[in-house]
Amino acid sequence: MKGDQDRDAKKSGADVKDSRRDRLKLALRENLKRRKSQARGRGDASASSESADASLDDASGEKPDA
Repeated sequence: MKGDQDRDAKKSGADVKDSRRDRLKLALRENLKRRKSQARGRGDASASSESADASLDDASGEKPDA
């Protein structure tokens, strides 16, 4: 009887490890998607800020002296 309980405990321990591994994989995948989305958003924002800097230039293309 005790041997049966040990086998069941080992199986459930492996199941717990597998479910934990699956949860971690899913969390990492979601985190990567979120970070990629944020990076894309930052890329768009930096492109618009570059055009905003260009509007500060005068017609000659030189930046005004501060």
